[in-house]
Amino acid sequence: MLQERLLLSVLPEHVAVKMRQDLGSALDTQFKKIYMSRHENVSILYADIVGFTAISSTYSASELVKILNELFARFDRLSERYHQLRIKILGDCYYCISGAPRERPDHAILSVHMGLSMVDAIKYVQQTTNSPVDMRVGIHTGAVLAGVLGQRQWQFDVYSKDVELANKMESSGLPGRVHISEKTYSYLNDEFEVEPGFGEKREEALRLAGIKTFFIVKALKPFKNAQDEIQNGNIVDNSRESSVINVASDVIDEVKCPPKKRSREDSDGFKLRLKKELMNRNGYNELSKHTSIFTLLFKNVSKEREYNYHNENLSSISLIGCPVALFFASVAQAIILPTDPLSTCSFCMGFVILVIFVLLPMAELFPRTFPEQLVWYSTIINNSSEMRRGIAFSVVFVLASSSLVDVISCQVVFLGGNNNCTTVEIYEGIHCLYPSYFTHFCVLILIAIALVAHLSHIVKALVLLVTAATHCLLNMFVIRESIMCEELNLHSFSLEHKPSTFSLSVLLLCVSNALAFLGRHMEKASRVLFLWRTEVEEQREKASDIGRRNEALVYNILPKHVAAHFLGDNRKRQHEELYSQSYAEVGVLFASMPNFSDFYSEETVNNQGLECLRFLNEVISDFDALLELPQFQDNIIKIKTIGSTYMAASGLNPSRIVRPDDPIEIRWAHLALLVEFALELKKALQGINEQSFNHFVLKMGINHGPITAGVIGARKPHYDIWGNSVNVASRMESTGKAGCIQVTEETCNILQHFGYKFEQRGLVAVKGKGQLMTYYLIGKGCPHPVPPPSMETVKEEEEEDYDEQNTVEPQDTETEPQDTENDALLKEETINS
Repeated sequence: MLQERLLLSVLPEHVAVKMRQDLGSALDTQFKKIYMSRHENVSILYADIVGFTAISSTYSASELVKILNELFARFDRLSERYHQLRIKILGDCYYCISGAPRERPDHAILSVHMGLSMVDAIKYVQQTTNSPVDMRVGIHTGAVLAGVLGQRQWQFDVYSKDVELANKMESSGLPGRVHISEKTYSYLNDEFEVEPGFGEKREEALRLAGIKTFFIVKALKPFKNAQDEIQNGNIVDNSRESSVINVASDVIDEVKCPPKKRSREDSDGFKLRLKKELMNRNGYNELSKHTSIFTLLFKNVSKEREYNYHNENLSSISLIGCPVALFFASVAQAIILPTDPLSTCSFCMGFVILVIFVLLPMAELFPRTFPEQLVWYSTIINNSSEMRRGIAFSVVFVLASSSLVDVISCQVVFLGGNNNCTTVEIYEGIHCLYPSYFTHFCVLILIAIALVAHLSHIVKALVLLVTAATHCLLNMFVIRESIMCEELNLHSFSLEHKPSTFSLSVLLLCVSNALAFLGRHMEKASRVLFLWRTEVEEQREKASDIGRRNEALVYNILPKHVAAHFLGDNRKRQHEELYSQSYAEVGVLFASMPNFSDFYSEETVNNQGLECLRFLNEVISDFDALLELPQFQDNIIKIKTIGSTYMAASGLNPSRIVRPDDPIEIRWAHLALLVEFALELKKALQGINEQSFNHFVLKMGINHGPITAGVIGARKPHYDIWGNSVNVASRMESTGKAGCIQVTEETCNILQHFGYKFEQRGLVAVKGKGQLMTYYLIGKGCPHPVPPPSMETVKEEEEEDYDEQNTVEPQDTETEPQDTENDALLKEETINS
């Protein structure tokens, strides 16, 4: 249940269901599976926190993660209210869409209400941090390609030129304002007052696209939710103003008093519903749909075969009643009636045979009591329905035969050949003075036969009727005189009138018929239980299969140790609980394909860009496949993909234990593995180029240092890492050169201990970091000392242009332990892709 909720909170339901169906199935296709679909008339909203860098040095990493999580959790609730689909969180940037996967005619109106609510919601951060942070929101309407790329760390994302324009709408907007395009304005139906935004003057991409922009002034019509409730005859106004007026207090209250766990309530409610359903369920009506009326055989041959081979636990115990019934009947006969050789012989032989036949199937239940060989034979018998039925029939036959043999020996011998019971004196040694007791013994035998579980109700009914009918014939033709003498003698000495031959026969037939109906009812109950058991097993297997698939998907969305945090056995922990972890020594890699933006086009020949994304999916999937190699598994973790940029990190495995006094070769072995992973990425892309006749190259940057990892979005968890080390790694990639791996001087000094060779590039101006000495990795060989830093600064014209293109807001601080600038830099490059 928790896996399902967590999975659906990360991926849209239609995507999660499709992935779960395909998981584990062999897909023999030329290309790897891509979960991508195109949607027209979709409003894309981008929202970025302005001034968040200013507070990054004031609060600790965990406190900033908590603030972001609380704010984005509020955004997630607003997205549910305004029917938005949250796409991704890029650091302090939040973006969502409306109108997909379910089409809505009011998608633009809903997105504008969402943007206005987000601007109001940022007031919580202003109050909490006492800083001038604000929200900048941009909205554009167009078509998107929505889905998941790659095979690991799945994240739902959208791609298209219109998504790029929506990002430009945000970056060219103003703090505290909702910036919309002219196309979005055309869908608003005059429900908002707007004013010119002149975003095309601040953003070259908007000017080239010929887009006019507007700012939302206010809403002319209150928002009416279709789910508004009616209380006391009045419609409850769930407008944007009423829903966000207490945003700060709502979030603060949630932090102080987290939502109550609903897992136990859901479980109790499920049990009550299940109990009620079972109580109201008529299993016999269901049985009639699956079986024939007379024979009770299942119409499905395979199900009937499964029922016949089904071995109920302890079912062999039902055979014990047969030797027990014979024993007590023989004891009673010995006490009441004088014994004779024939009855004694039949009892001894029958009892021994019955004990042997009963012990054979029961030995498996007591493996420590019986010999191992006997237990082995017992297992073979119990695993064969034919052998079980054969032994059961043999037991019933021996029991019935023993009871009938005793009746044959019951005859009265008269003196002088006169058969008049009233005038003759009977020998005192004659044993059959009370033949009616044999009928009562037969009733006990019939009950024991009816309790045998391995025979069908038809076989039982035949055996019962044959046994009763045979006994009736013996009463009427073999011991009829003995019964009459018993009746006359007892009538002359007592007032009670004992049954005659006819009444004893009627008693046997009535008992046998009653037991036959009881046997039919028992088999019906057994088949109903079998149906229910089969259904429960099927449901359990289906639930288990869904659970396994959900778990596999969750572990494919979140790193293993993070997924274990949410899916662990600690029931006291809520799955909404925050997750954050600080690491002191982590390696970070950014790898991008700078020429993919030129390759991407939305022409008809490319299926509106889908074929370009299909190729990108092949590239990312091959990159993901490298993570399964033994040397990289559990050592390198994919963080996310941002368009054509691949982000990975090392040193995040919590099971890795190192000490500060360990040598560099041990402490930073994972960083060397990250470099090897980067080199394998280059080889993989080279192989793809050879097969597809392309010339894509990778531009990579690597850095190391302390980071903070956490899950942002309590209801829709998104794992990410933050810190100055991440920002510098992003700068190493953005300011690097295509086909090269750029690292900082500190990273170079560590990697030289592992035999890597570097070429000094010089001082590079990194925005927000000043002048950094960087190096290009040129290969692996014998370690050599690093040359002293050169004071010559490399040319930065091209790098400044690239950096300016990807900059969202300037940085004023040198150290940003919790700034998410890397995401801000990469999100525009992503949309360009």
